[in-house]
Amino acid sequence: MEQLTFIKLYERSFTKNFDFPALTDYGSEKIFSYGELAKEIEKLHILFKECNITSGDKISVIGKNSSRWGIAHLATVTYGAIIVPILHDFNSNDVHHIINHSDSRLLFTSEAIWENLHEDEIPAIKGAISLSDFHLLYQSENERLDKLITQLDNKLAEKYPDGFSAKDIKYSDNSDDEIAVLNYTSGTTGFSKGVMITGNNLSGNMAFAHDVICLKRGDRLLSFLPLAHTYGAAFDFLYALTEGAFVSFLGKTPAPKILVQAFEEVKPELIISVPLILEKIYKKMIIPLLSKRTMALALNIPVLDTRIYAQIKKKLMNAMGGKLMQIIIGGAPFNREVEDFLLKIKFPVTVGYGMTECAPLISFSTCPDYVPHSCGKVLSCMQVRIDSEDPYTITGEIQVKGQNVMAGYYKNEAATKAVFTDDGWLRTGDLGTIDKDNNIFIRGRSKSMILGPSGQNIYPEEIEAKLNNLPFVMESLLIEKNHRLIALVIPDYDAVDQIGISQEDLPVIMDKNKNTLNKMVASYEKIAEIRLYPNEFEKTPKKSIKRYLYNDIG
Repeated sequence: MEQLTFIKLYERSFTKNFDFPALTDYGSEKIFSYGELAKEIEKLHILFKECNITSGDKISVIGKNSSRWGIAHLATVTYGAIIVPILHDFNSNDVHHIINHSDSRLLFTSEAIWENLHEDEIPAIKGAISLSDFHLLYQSENERLDKLITQLDNKLAEKYPDGFSAKDIKYSDNSDDEIAVLNYTSGTTGFSKGVMITGNNLSGNMAFAHDVICLKRGDRLLSFLPLAHTYGAAFDFLYALTEGAFVSFLGKTPAPKILVQAFEEVKPELIISVPLILEKIYKKMIIPLLSKRTMALALNIPVLDTRIYAQIKKKLMNAMGGKLMQIIIGGAPFNREVEDFLLKIKFPVTVGYGMTECAPLISFSTCPDYVPHSCGKVLSCMQVRIDSEDPYTITGEIQVKGQNVMAGYYKNEAATKAVFTDDGWLRTGDLGTIDKDNNIFIRGRSKSMILGPSGQNIYPEEIEAKLNNLPFVMESLLIEKNHRLIALVIPDYDAVDQIGISQEDLPVIMDKNKNTLNKMVASYEKIAEIRLYPNEFEKTPKKSIKRYLYNDIG
């Protein structure tokens, strides 16, 4: 890729792809071309200048994925200001805290979210602007945003009397060393920190994606992961728009039924997903197919199994829209049974590894080079070491260094110091090994590891993955109480209802699952009890369970 700063990538792409489609909201007829996208950005730049927003100022955005969410984000970073993306499912107290802690001066949000916020709790912002059509929701005393916003079309016409064109696209000359994004994490340990992501961090991810993922102008994506999280934002959105791709924002909960319908209509070439989405599709579409008696018999016949697997692959590819080149899984551990089956049928799936603090990518391999059960190969712009006596066989903390590593945590020197080793490596908090070819294999989180009765290391994620494959288990969480391992299980009530099993029979079924599981694990990993849990576990944006919320269950 030509050596441009992160911001200048968009200046080049928007100029080059001016007449091509860029953004749309799924279900809407409105499509923003790259030219219209650049025009909307220019209007917001005029607004920022009139509001005395300067380079380095912070602007917050909170709402579900949408075209105008993307426009607000891009307008901020191309102006040279710092975007503060906030997850739409944060509670109002967290939102107030992030807006204040980040020193944000403007807020873009939806009407529904604004109704639950209180302007007196965020006194430093000049105003709040709607993500539905950029109308004004609120302005602080002595501000004149209401007049400015209604005059933006006129001010644009005055600035460009011959009309806004591709040659008028000029963006900030900010260095890549400067902060572009302030991303507040919401991890499994419950402590939220503002990750300072530089243009250089983002450029590292964009350059790698350009060389390896290789989207082309006009390729389609369906964006359904939250844009406020670095994983979805980096590849569904920021990278896609540097290549002239066409992004459709789902803007609703990505249930399997909704996703399959959207895939059919959008026909994406690339899908960025977390494991949970693909695992649900596998359970709904593939397991019922494999469970049929005639299918099970046919798969035992060598000639037929190849044909059947080919038919299943075709069925799954069609369910993904029929044009899929690659589906990238990341953000949480991938169920081994699902992964093994998809690789067996040669489905184009691969797994990457990263974290917000690396904006986000650390390792990745494309489908042909992907090593099963790994998280791909370490990026060329990154270095990885395992804090163990033998990184190839003995599990240790994964530590990283390189272009993608953040500048630190905003206004939090203590947390910044704690997350880096004395010799400058970032502690990921993940445990794993690495092979001779630099492929990473993750065992679990260091903070979730349980110490066994004789000092053995117990990785709950590995046991949960086995339990999740047993009958009528939707998901599970392993906790330790009084030196006993207890599995909290959310049953798959849809499967229970379809088969006609009484819910009163579930404890008996789960007891059988417990016995089956205990034959599959080491003696020190055996669980003492399965408890049915009534509600879905609360999760991070990456769909990892917030384990700390369940440590005190009796």
